[in-house]
Amino acid sequence: MICLGVESTAHTFGIGIIDNKGNILANVKDMYMTEKGGIIPIEAKKHHESIKEELLENALKEAKLTVEDIDIISFSSGPGLAPCLVVGKNFAKELALKCKKPLIGVNHLIAHLEIGKVLTKVKDPVFILATGANTQIIAFEGRKYRIFGEALSIGIGNALDKFGRNTGLGFPCGPEIEKLAKKGRYVELSYVVKGMDVEFSGIVTQAINFYKKGISKEDLCFSLQETLFAMLTEVSERALAHTEKKELLLIGGVAANRRLITMLKTMCKDRMVKFSVVPVEYSGDQGLMIAWQGILEYKRNKKYYNNLDIKKVDINSNWRIDD
Repeated sequence: MICLGVESTAHTFGIGIIDNKGNILANVKDMYMTEKGGIIPIEAKKHHESIKEELLENALKEAKLTVEDIDIISFSSGPGLAPCLVVGKNFAKELALKCKKPLIGVNHLIAHLEIGKVLTKVKDPVFILATGANTQIIAFEGRKYRIFGEALSIGIGNALDKFGRNTGLGFPCGPEIEKLAKKGRYVELSYVVKGMDVEFSGIVTQAINFYKKGISKEDLCFSLQETLFAMLTEVSERALAHTEKKELLLIGGVAANRRLITMLKTMCKDRMVKFSVVPVEYSGDQGLMIAWQGILEYKRNKKYYNNLDIKKVDINSNWRIDD
């Protein structure tokens, strides 16, 4: 069985192709970027519309397949930015109707978790989902994914991007912050952990105000990383203690940050827990994870998807992982 997955939740439009054995056949993507400011949903939508046909052609070429060779089609149904989600939904619908293939709308966040398990070979971890809009500590308990802790206002990726927007670092600015942090020294920032939850918004505002008062970008980048990542490490350790699980898996776009990886690796070594991180190529948003989740959902309920009225399939921009 071969699935083609379409990702379009935010700044990235991607198409991935994978088979039911986990063999990666293609994974292509293109990202909407700006030199300053953050993501503008309507502009990101225009980007996705302009690139979708080319990416489909490139993905099929990379996989050495035609659309007719695809067995099922999946897309990110949510959560995400509605204008961006609509592009992926409509494109996947067109393909499914044209080729008469089953269509599966999948949860973007669960797709991050499941592709992480495939690529790292972990069995039953505590997950740290660290993306732009979402920061959650998750584990599979009682036959469903449960959120043990999360960011109360703004995800860690968006927190870093907010700081970047206000200091002229462009978008996305995570790699630039990591680079500048290597030259910085610590400036004390607030540290806000509430049980298993974290709160980043006020800390970022504090850092922006310090920048306006003349504190260097390098020092603030270093301090932001040390503070926000320490908070994530603390709640992750608490989740490991609570669940008594022996694996920790870091996923999402911020999983590319080497400093966060180092902190978590040190904590896991002290607790004698296996630490894994999704390979950087698959840590951010991409179509491959949507394709793999499509296969999992289809195998779970073939009869439903084979009889589903594709025209009624829609997005759910606020779809939580524990729903």
